[in-house]
Amino acid sequence: MPDEAGAGRTLALVLVAAAVCPLTPLVVLGMPDLRSACHTAIATLRDARPDALIVVGGAPANRAYDGDAAGSLRPWGPELAAGRGEPVLPLSLTVARLLLGAHGPDAFQSVAWAAPAEDCAKLGEQLADRADRVALLVMADGSACLSPKAPGKYDDAAGPCNDRIAQALAGGDPAPLAALDPEEADRLWVSGRSAFQVLAGAADGRDYEGRLLMETAPFGVGYLVGTWTV
Repeated sequence: MPDEAGAGRTLALVLVAAAVCPLTPLVVLGMPDLRSACHTAIATLRDARPDALIVVGGAPANRAYDGDAAGSLRPWGPELAAGRGEPVLPLSLTVARLLLGAHGPDAFQSVAWAAPAEDCAKLGEQLADRADRVALLVMADGSACLSPKAPGKYDDAAGPCNDRIAQALAGGDPAPLAALDPEEADRLWVSGRSAFQVLAGAADGRDYEGRLLMETAPFGVGYLVGTWTV
């Protein structure tokens, strides 16, 4: 017979909450409504009382950082920093560190923008196994090809792609995130693709109660704020 105590622990290893916030520095430098939505999303993570709060964001390569690691916006102009020691966090995780304020996470994890979908899913599973109750703060943007003035070249497919991401967040459904096509996402400048797929892997096929707190694209870039709770 299977060990009941062991089975109970296996079932307890679960992503209990997740929040998605934009990785743009504008979320801390301006756009107060967007920043307020992010703070609401982060409060939802705290309310879930996780054993571990982990921040995930895109970067050139996969790398784990301690929860007190520092990040700075100085390379992008502003003299704004958070954390301890020499700034080492990439932009996505730096923005998260600034949003979190005095109460940092237990760990940071960057994921390569070009990481294959299956590697992202595996990383998500590993993060969800870090503790009995894990919460993820996922720093990810949607498409940056949503208008003729967007940073990327306008593409008719950008709107539907961004809508699928928004609907997945609102519906608490990891499947559409797992199904994002890396080649299409690259063409549509979906910089959050790999981070979204880490989230899908951590969810492990479970459905969540989703809330889309904000969706906006003032510069032709899809900024989304949402939460998933059990």
